[in-house]
Amino acid sequence: MANTRIPAVFMRGGACKGVFFRADALPVDPAERDKILLRVIGSPDPYGKQIDGMGCGTSSTSKAIIVSPSIREDCDVEYLSGQIKIDSPGIDWSGNCGNLTAAVGPFAIGEGLVKAPKNGIAQVRMWQANISKRIISHVPVRDGSVIEDGDFLFDGVSFPGSEIKIDFIDPAGSSLFPTGNTVDLLDVPGVGKLEATLIDAGSPMIFIEASAMGLTATELQEAVNNNAALLSRFEAVRAHGAVVMGLASSAAEATEKRPHSPKISYVAKAQDYIAASGTPVKSGSTDLAARILSMGLLHHSYTGTGAVALAVAAAIPGNIVSNITLNRPDPATVRIGHTSGVLSVGAEAVKEKDAWKVTKASMSMSARRLMEGWVLLPG
Repeated sequence: MANTRIPAVFMRGGACKGVFFRADALPVDPAERDKILLRVIGSPDPYGKQIDGMGCGTSSTSKAIIVSPSIREDCDVEYLSGQIKIDSPGIDWSGNCGNLTAAVGPFAIGEGLVKAPKNGIAQVRMWQANISKRIISHVPVRDGSVIEDGDFLFDGVSFPGSEIKIDFIDPAGSSLFPTGNTVDLLDVPGVGKLEATLIDAGSPMIFIEASAMGLTATELQEAVNNNAALLSRFEAVRAHGAVVMGLASSAAEATEKRPHSPKISYVAKAQDYIAASGTPVKSGSTDLAARILSMGLLHHSYTGTGAVALAVAAAIPGNIVSNITLNRPDPATVRIGHTSGVLSVGAEAVKEKDAWKVTKASMSMSARRLMEGWVLLPG
């Protein structure tokens, strides 16, 4: 029987990779769509490698993006971001992939969904359908095509590319601090009591101090991902925090049905460390050290939506992140020292009456098409 051929593009955005589809290339029924996406990526794979699919066995590369024209007057396209489980069947549509956001604009231009100027910067107005938020991507173009070559370096990516500026408009959720507190005391079964900042900006996030887990926030992946007991403690905190934030009815539900969000990040004061590439990172080049877990494992860099949440937290006094970054040189920007290097993110927050309002968060990334054509499904 002949293979089923589905047009698709394999793209890198920021420090992630995923398979991009036009919405009209996939079934409308979510169950049928998800069945196809799981097979495309190669999940579920009990070996954890996704050998028989496009995934690469990590949370950063087990993703699908679906793009379509937008019916909204203030947006050109809208997109869904799917985080695909590796060893079990399931796709978490609860959050956005901030890294792959950088590739949505270039994909839309390449597919003719957005008409770019002949030269200059194409402004692609995007609706992030997972979280119902507007994002504006500023994509450099030449002769009407996306410029992919350049000298912009994004830590966590081996080669330089063209800088794509991303503005996350009004990134806060319905409640910036879902509990009403900038710091909560969590009493986590099996872990104990620890302070946490629970915030919804870009995506739901949980921030804790590294010392609460006996860590320094300078760890590389092996030190965390090879420690099953430590990962179990992190998941207990994350799942408990999801319940406190009103995102799940139980910790078990959070683990099973919301592994993608909220994410959990641990932070500490800026300090010298060695990045995953072997490059020294000096404390003076960062405003804090931070590590983030994605799908139960330490991320190889820092997630884009996590960076947005961290920048927003840094802009608002009285929480775990801002207490550490209080005296940073540029109050409008926070420099995150992560596993692979340094990431700078800006956020604008103003206090209106008794509540904080976040107007925008911004960061720069790069993206490029890796392969285009069709994905093939057997049968």
